[in-house]
Amino acid sequence: MTRFLFFILFGCISSTFSHAVTTTGAGSSAAAPLYNKWAEAYYKKTGLTLDYQASGSSAGIKQIKARSVDFGASDVAMTVADLKHEKLIQFPSAISGVVPVVNIPNIKMGELKLDGNTLADIFSRHISFWDDAAIVKLNPGLRLPHKNITVIVRQEGSGTTYNFTDYLSKVSPVWKTAYDKNFIIKWHSDLVQVKGSSAISSSVENTTYSISYIDYNYVLKDKLNYASIKNREGKFVSPSASAFESALNNSDWKTSGRFEEMLTNRPGVNSWPITMGTFVILGANTNKPEQTIAVLKFFTWGFMNGDYLVNTVDLVRLPDSIQARIYKEMTMVTDVSGKPLQWVPH
Repeated sequence: MTRFLFFILFGCISSTFSHAVTTTGAGSSAAAPLYNKWAEAYYKKTGLTLDYQASGSSAGIKQIKARSVDFGASDVAMTVADLKHEKLIQFPSAISGVVPVVNIPNIKMGELKLDGNTLADIFSRHISFWDDAAIVKLNPGLRLPHKNITVIVRQEGSGTTYNFTDYLSKVSPVWKTAYDKNFIIKWHSDLVQVKGSSAISSSVENTTYSISYIDYNYVLKDKLNYASIKNREGKFVSPSASAFESALNNSDWKTSGRFEEMLTNRPGVNSWPITMGTFVILGANTNKPEQTIAVLKFFTWGFMNGDYLVNTVDLVRLPDSIQARIYKEMTMVTDVSGKPLQWVPH
């Protein structure tokens, strides 16, 4: 969205609060690098601060429902019914992806090829060795060791887990019946469970013959080896901003401005099959208008001035059509009496 259109929407709104407040948020670990980047630049511009805790999507939703933070962050959109019941609104802030990561000596970055059914079988322990026939069939000519696969997973409620298992549920009927999709999964007892994306990254790095799943920005930051995945069109693809954008472009997000649907297993020859959005959630009406206004100002500043920072943390900026809907959502936030909040962006 252009700066001109933004001020058409907000130029006539007057600011009620002028002194600085600290904004608090919690939730998605995938979104943390972006929010921290925005917060650093925003502080230099305005002197206002953000205190964000990367506690996981499930915790972020729980905290904003309890109104113990100014906003929650989740890698899974809440349903329209849940938002209405909890008197919340939500909007996406960026696009990313979930990536299977591995630690197999002598296997190069992206060299290992997997598909959805094989991933489901690995994470359900139906496949236990790297040289299983199903993996060998996908990797002709690749020397795979006869070593037990150590499977490492998230223990706490995680939007990354939700998106990963949503994908597995779409491509594997066996997985859907046994596990389905959720923020927390009752994993097979053989799996190693850890808390947080940072723990996933360090565990994979320190565990030979392991596999896990993690947000894309951690793959690049920590230089993790990843597997190429066969997408819906039968093409093996690597994770990248352009692959996430392809999935976005082949969804209702782009065509109609809807962002409630999952971005997993979207069509498109270049689409990454485990693409996801990351979302901001806040109260639709507030008894702390100063704090809520601070949230709205922070994210409008991010969308208007921080697009260049989205790429620096290996996420994908939102299309203008999505940003237009976000601004509309923001104008619907009221105080407890139902009066629209009065504010202008920085």
